[in-house]
Amino acid sequence: MKVLRFILQKEFRQIFRDKTILAMMFFVPIFQLVILPLAANFEVKSVNIVYVDHDHSSYSQKLINKIGSSGYFHIVGTPSSYLEALEFIERADADLILEIPSGFERNLVREGSQKVNIAADAINGTKSNIGNAYLNVVLADFSNDLDVRVKLPQQLSAVSPSIITLNSTNWYNPRAEYKYYMVPGILVLLLTLIGGFITALNIVKEKEIGTIEQINVTPIQKWQFILGKLIPFWIVGMIVFTIGLIVMYLIYGIFPAGSLLVLYLFAGVYLTALLGLGLLISTFADTQLQAMFIAFFFMMIFMLMSGFFTSTDSMPNWARTISEFTPVTHFIKVVRLIVLKGSGLTEVGSELLYLFIFAIVLNALAIYNYRKTS
Repeated sequence: MKVLRFILQKEFRQIFRDKTILAMMFFVPIFQLVILPLAANFEVKSVNIVYVDHDHSSYSQKLINKIGSSGYFHIVGTPSSYLEALEFIERADADLILEIPSGFERNLVREGSQKVNIAADAINGTKSNIGNAYLNVVLADFSNDLDVRVKLPQQLSAVSPSIITLNSTNWYNPRAEYKYYMVPGILVLLLTLIGGFITALNIVKEKEIGTIEQINVTPIQKWQFILGKLIPFWIVGMIVFTIGLIVMYLIYGIFPAGSLLVLYLFAGVYLTALLGLGLLISTFADTQLQAMFIAFFFMMIFMLMSGFFTSTDSMPNWARTISEFTPVTHFIKVVRLIVLKGSGLTEVGSELLYLFIFAIVLNALAIYNYRKTS
């Protein structure tokens, strides 16, 4: 225990003397938690649209007014032909084109239906898909508001079509806001940054300054050395996680609906797994630059394939299979379930088993590989 206590004291002194590491561990993660959910979201509210009105009727004008007043669209032009409208797309001045054909009002009145044409700039696939969806909602709402039966013949207007009214409710995210999906994911990012990135530089720094050779000739056991490296960053990580929970509540008003004890249990196991990964990377790298590149590679894989931005359900089968082998995927899922849904240990117990396995395997590999390279 005296040897382990000595290593821990040494590590804590190194951490708190290095202002750059302190900033990376405390300031950068909290800055991300405050800024990213406000800046990165899929709530598209400024879709630029142009319309080509071949009908010039009262109905087409009502439709255009409804689109402009919806709050989602910004009408940037009224070209006279479809080819002119395409020029707006080519110049990136417009995201959508709405073409209203001639006979729009006449067909609505006489036949009760009429097609319109929509063209989208799909370079930004997310914006075009969401803009298309918004426009379809506005068009459906416009169709429901039309009182075409007044203009139909008397014998037809007496037959009233059935109307289905949809009453929807959003569970666990009442206003369907993207920040509720994003913020728990950034909490995971805080621990991932400390566990996988900063720790990866730790043993490598010892190699560069030459202290690793001095340690290797002492009677310190390899597991003691790895444990001495792991515990300080584990404690710091749990402190940062606590600060993240406080910021999440103060800035966004989100408080975990589930048990804090279960949340901290998962956080502790996950952080242990990521610390093992960081230490494993540091045993392979000879310089801090190499460690940074290797850690950055894994961080990008974790970020893109863990469900951080979008659900893993939308991924192809091969990508979902890969995502199952990353601890980040399981922890992000758990944090969202506990924070938003209030899930308990019985509901997410299988994810805890996954994280335990990751923690044991990664730390065992770190100890083994350090022994091999010492």
